[in-house]
Amino acid sequence: QVQLAESGGGLVQAGGSLRLSCLASGRTFSNHVMGWFRQAPGKEREFVAGIGWSGGSTYYAVSVKGRFTISRDKAKNTVYLQMNSLKPEDTAVYYCAVKAGFATSRVVDFGSWGRGTQVTVSS
Repeated sequence: QVQLAESGGGLVQAGGSLRLSCLASGRTFSNHVMGWFRQAPGKEREFVAGIGWSGGSTYYAVSVKGRFTISRDKAKNTVYLQMNSLKPEDTAVYYCAVKAGFATSRVVDFGSWGRGTQVTVSS
């Protein structure tokens, strides 16, 4: 049973930075993709960034490319999301998720999810 635990959310002013962490446990990861998603009030959950666990290839939503960076530390079984130049529209609950196989950005393709961490960006 995969368990994912996010941390690092909080309140930050526009233009500021936060780093989210996702500790993964319950299995050995190899041919997996780790993803960050977010959900704002009244909106659907959306893809933010993804990374291949084995090779480290990354991909991003257009809205965050150039501002956010996803990375992973295999030794710590942890995935990070460095968020810079934050905007009020980045306010959401951020979720970590994992899937086996090829990289996608579809919510329905990810089978295991964390409980989320709140990020609030004030203007």
